[in-house]
Order: sequence, then structure tokens, then C-alpha cells
Amino acid sequence: MQRVLHWLDHRTGYRNMVSGALYEPIPGGARWRYVWGSTLVFTFMIQVITGFCLWLAYSPSATTAWESVYFIQESMTLGWVIRGMHHFTAQAMVILLVLHLMQVVIDGAYRAPREVNFWLGLILMQIILFLGLTGYLLPWDQKGYYATQVATEIMGSAPLVGPTMQQLLQGGSQYGNHTLTRFFALHAGLLPALLVAFLALHIYVFRRHGLHAPSVEGRETGLFWPDQVLRDGVACLAVLAAILTATWYWHGAELMAPADPSEAYDAARPEWYYLFLFKFLKFPIVSQIGEATHLGEAFGAIVVPGVIMLVLVLMPLIAYIKYGHQFNVAFLWTVVGIAGVLTGMAWYEDWYANTPEGREFRMAVEEAHHESARVRVLASSPTGIPPSGAASLLKTDPLTRGPELFGEFCAGCHQPVGSEPSEIPLAPALTVADQPTQIRFASREWIRSVLTEFRTHFEPLSNIEGEYQDAAGMILEGSMAYWSDSNGPILLEDQNSDDFNALVEFLYAQSLRKDALPPDDETVLRGREIFSTGELASGDVIEACSGCHAMRAYTVADGVVVLEDEALAEEMFPDLTGYGGVDWLQRFITDPEAVYSGGFGNNAMPAFEDQLRREDVEMISRWLAGDYYLPQESGNVPPAAE
Repeated sequence: MQRVLHWLDHRTGYRNMVSGALYEPIPGGARWRYVWGSTLVFTFMIQVITGFCLWLAYSPSATTAWESVYFIQESMTLGWVIRGMHHFTAQAMVILLVLHLMQVVIDGAYRAPREVNFWLGLILMQIILFLGLTGYLLPWDQKGYYATQVATEIMGSAPLVGPTMQQLLQGGSQYGNHTLTRFFALHAGLLPALLVAFLALHIYVFRRHGLHAPSVEGRETGLFWPDQVLRDGVACLAVLAAILTATWYWHGAELMAPADPSEAYDAARPEWYYLFLFKFLKFPIVSQIGEATHLGEAFGAIVVPGVIMLVLVLMPLIAYIKYGHQFNVAFLWTVVGIAGVLTGMAWYEDWYANTPEGREFRMAVEEAHHESARVRVLASSPTGIPPSGAASLLKTDPLTRGPELFGEFCAGCHQPVGSEPSEIPLAPALTVADQPTQIRFASREWIRSVLTEFRTHFEPLSNIEGEYQDAAGMILEGSMAYWSDSNGPILLEDQNSDDFNALVEFLYAQSLRKDALPPDDETVLRGREIFSTGELASGDVIEACSGCHAMRAYTVADGVVVLEDEALAEEMFPDLTGYGGVDWLQRFITDPEAVYSGGFGNNAMPAFEDQLRREDVEMISRWLAGDYYLPQESGNVPPAAE
């Protein structure tokens, strides 16, 4: 082995290099304050290793980026650990970068003859910050998409070259596939290469002039090995422990819903280390100065940060002036302090302040988390992610689109239970506020209420005025109201509870909802008899429902649910064929007259055929009917025939 090492040393001179690195003198001995440079190199190596592992599974395109990150997070072995480490190490690098900069300036390690090394460090700082910016977009989720778009718009506000630089960076006038591929090329190619090159220069110049350390009276000069190496190793281990703890606690990095330019994202914020600039730009005086100087947003976003950066660059020259070093230290403390205060203010306003903006932000975050959870459920469904990409999952999901469309077109009249009424309700509540899976319409409770307390159930119709006022009156004083008055008490008698339940189950089964009993269940069949004859087991008799309502009932043939050819009743309305199901709802929303009134004019709801697209009607109908995917479903109804 010694002969091999001698041969290697003769060819490379490695022993002198190792000796020069390990046995470098440290005035005043090893100190914990000198560990920050080593921890930065350590975190960069973590980023290289984890970044390469992520690269193996990442696919940079607008239809595969989110999908590949989802695969990393949910399916790849230890993928969530690797992605979490990559994410939180990037956060740690920013903190360590600030600590290292402050240590260098406070100790005066930026002064002659180390000016060039200090400037190289500032270049490295810019590269690291730009790496964070470019990496933020790569998951191609709503959070990264909109936050990065804000950052590039700030770049575009720069005088003269801003618009050109923005278009060059985002690959055109708008965000799209080219934006993602260019950010990936920068994040995984150009910027790491520049970081390695400048880091090598930084270390080379650092070794040329040696470690600068203020002399400490009473402490002898020490060596880098072993004392400082031990401290550096302990510090790196502590940083690694913090990263792994954060990764475990948050189960990797957050992944929001896929980027969708057509859907606004009101919770968009830059990463926390850019929040100070975000808050600074919101001050009215900053906007006023920008307008007065004709610089606009560029004043706060580019000019002020540029002046601060210029002072940092000039620090080695300022140090030549009397009290220049003291000015540099005070300036850096002031900048870091102000940035910390602004970051805290932005954080407080978003997460804790009882202001309209704060409440709106928190609601947007809650909605974003809901969409994120929902899209992951859909992506893990048996059908998985379609070729068109994960963004289409939410657009075609009734549980997502249904409540949105209902809130826009229906909630004004059918105000959800538990919501703050903005207007007088004009129709019964069909839903429950903030509980999209709790549908009141055509539920068992709804059917019971219609049968036994019709006037109370439809009382909001009395608030209707204008075109549909007469129709609303006809409903409230119509034959069904009198049927409920006379037959409801009979159904509510104790001896008729089983038959009442059977009638409800029969009507509920027509919707083919997942929790409905199958059409051939004994209870449903008993309810069908009552629907047709009105005869109860107790000997009581109610007016048969088939005397007023047209219906073709569902039955089971060869294990498949189908509509019977022979109708229980015909040419009477409302038509209860498939009542409460997807098809019935689509027909009713499109043209209520065709389903509900049969031309008699006793319908108080307008037709939405000209207001909603067919796809939108389908989304609302499927949502109200519960026809959407939920994990671990086990419905009772056999599959329906196509």
C-alpha cells in the first residue's frame, strides 16, 4: 500500500495538498463560528446527490412534470424522503448563507487581501438564490406556478432590458412548456455548473490567503485538523439532523394541485426568504416613489435591492475609510434586521391578522390544500392520471367542479344550510355549507320531509316574486301539498313506520346512489307496492303515488340495473323515473318543464339550457347525485347498464 501511495504522490503531489488543507494554522484556535462555510459545502453536496436522484424520475414538460413529482412523492422508494431533503436543504442553505456572510463581515474577513474572495462569495449567494427560484417552478403546481410568475414579472419591470429578459427566461410572452424546460435547464444544468466553478475559485482563493481569524488574547494558534474538522463535522451532522427532522415532520415537500392558468390562485406567495421583498413592495410609499420617479415597480423590486447589493460589493473598499468596517457591520445588521422584521410582518399578516386580506389568504390556502388532497385521491384512483395530464382531473371531477358551478348559478336561490344568507332564499336548501359530500337534495331525509311536511319543506318558494310567483303559489297550494297534509300523518304513525321506510327506500333507490339499496331488495320491493297501491300492512291506506306521478322503475336483470319496459304510471307529472339520479337531474336543470310540470306551468325554476354548457350541467348533476370517486367505496347498487 505504501508503494502505491508513494507512486500516487509522485505523480499527483496529493500529500502536499492534503497537508496544506488539514494542517492550516488557525489564529486563536478552532472556533464554532467558523463552521458555516463547511456546512454550506456540505448542504450543496446533499443537493447534488438528492437532485440527481430526483432527476432520474423527473420529466420536465407541462403534462408530465407534476405527474412525475407525484410519482416521486407517492410511489418511488424513499422518494418523499429524497424530495423532502432536497427541499429543506435549499431552505437551510439560505440560512447558512446569511450566517456565513455575517460571520465574514463581522470578523473582517472581507478586507484586503481577501476582496476577490468576498466578491466570489457574493456571486455564489446570487447563484444559490436563483437556484431556489428556478426550483420552485419545477413541480409545476399552482403554488410554484403563480409564485414564480410574480418573480418573472418583477424581472420584467426592470428598465430597458426587463421585458426582453422576462421573455427570454419564460420562453415567450406567456408561461408554458418552454418556461418549464428553461427553468429546468437552468436549475439542473447551468446554475449547478456555475456554482461548482465559482465554489472551486472561492476555495482556491481562500486557500491562497489562508483563514482570517481575529487574534484572541490568551489563545494559541491551532490547526484545522483535528479540532476545527471535528467542529465542522458536528455542525454538518446537526444540519443533517434538522433537515431529516423537517422532512419526517412534513412528510416530504408540499405538492399542491397541478398548475392551471385558467384557475386563479390567491394564496400565491414567494418562498419565505423572499417574503421581505414581497412585503416591502406592498408599502404605499414604495409605490408612490416608484410613480414619482417613473420607475414603477422596478423602484422597490430592483433599484432598492440593487443599491443594497452595491453596498455589499463595495464593502472591501469602504473598509479602507476610517470607521468603514464599523459602517459595514452596522449596515449588514440593519439590512438583516429589517429583512427579518418584514418577513415576520408578512407572515403575521397572512396567517394570524384578522384582516380581510389575511382571512382571504387563509381561505385560499385551505381551498388549495383541499384541491391538493382531492387531486391526489383522483390520481390514485383505478383510472389514474389521463394522458392529458393531471390538471384535467379536477376539471372533470364532479366533487370539485360541481360545488363551484352550484355556487355560481344555484346557491343564490338554494342557499346552503349553515351559510350566511346574502339574500332571501327562494327555494329549499339542497346542500350543506363547507361540506360538499353532504347533499340534502333527494336524500332519505329530503324524501321524508317532502312526503310528510311539504308546505314547510318548500316554504322558501313563498319569497318568489315576478315571473315565477304564480307557479310557486301553485306548488305550495297544489295537489302534493294537500296529499302531504292528509297522508303524511298516516305515514308517521308508529304502526306504519316500516312501510314508510320502505316507501322512502324505494324512491331513494331510483337515484342509484352508492348507498341506496338495490332495486331487488325486499324493502325496496315493498316500497314499490305501496307506491303503486297505497295499501299499508296495518290496514291503513294512503293515496297511491302512481296516481299522480309517471315512473319507470329500476330492476335488476342478469346482475345489471336496468329500467323496466313497462311503466308503473304514465303521462303524469312530476316524472319520477330515476328521481334524484344523474339523468333526472340533467333533464331537470336543462329544462324543468319537461320533467316537473308536464306543461301545466307549476314549476318555479328557470331552465338553464342556455346558461350552462352540457358539461357543466353534468358536473352539477353528478355532484348532487354523489356520482364521483371516493376511495374504498362499496356501494350496494349493482352496476347500471350503459
